[in-house]
Amino acid sequence: MGVLDKRVVRRVQRHAEAAVDRGSWPFTLPPVAQLLDAGLDLEPGVTFLVGENGSGKSTLLEGIAMAYGLSPEGGSVYAQHSSRATESPLHDKLHLIRSAGAPRWGFFLRAETMHGFYSYLEQNPGRSDADYHELSHGESFIEILRRRFDSPGFYCLDEPESALSFSSCLALVGVLDDLAKNGGQVICATHSPLVTALPGATILEVGDWGIRRASWDDLLLVDHWKSYLSDPHRYLRHVIDSQA
Repeated sequence: MGVLDKRVVRRVQRHAEAAVDRGSWPFTLPPVAQLLDAGLDLEPGVTFLVGENGSGKSTLLEGIAMAYGLSPEGGSVYAQHSSRATESPLHDKLHLIRSAGAPRWGFFLRAETMHGFYSYLEQNPGRSDADYHELSHGESFIEILRRRFDSPGFYCLDEPESALSFSSCLALVGVLDDLAKNGGQVICATHSPLVTALPGATILEVGDWGIRRASWDDLLLVDHWKSYLSDPHRYLRHVIDSQA
């Protein structure tokens, strides 16, 4: 008997019948082009996507989440809310290869659209949801993590650290670790060196080179934060006018 594949999604690749205009966005982004040309095998547990703003990490995450069947504005596989369509057409070009018998549950946590998602939950309450609008931005994120990230499934997170304090980021790391240990599969786009330090996680760095696997110690974002914290003036003198 073969070993059971614990991954919810084993591979992301171009849909065989998808026509792609390589001269239009987002297909001009090197990471997107690489995904369509070579595909991407996903590891079990947690995978982080890191890179500069505009590098394509959130575009990749959104495309994969939507190809899985998640709402572009966040929520679970059952969420159907929509306010203004801004998503790229990437999801229409992707095919996800799932493991046999994998759970169908999934959740897309997206920082910039969570306010609208909280309103959606108010209109469609379930599972003892909290009154998220009565909480601070960070507190509401932690409540979503506690209440919705609680079972095996496919979880996509787009820069969750943007709403979180240092201690709340540590709580997020604990949630991701628990998910991985209990059969969940996570893809998270982030700028946080704290979050990406999760032991055992896969780190993919995206940029002009496309997509490459990296270790935490070799990440550009880790190097920049270490340098900044050791000597902030080295960076600030380039953006602050000392004569002002």
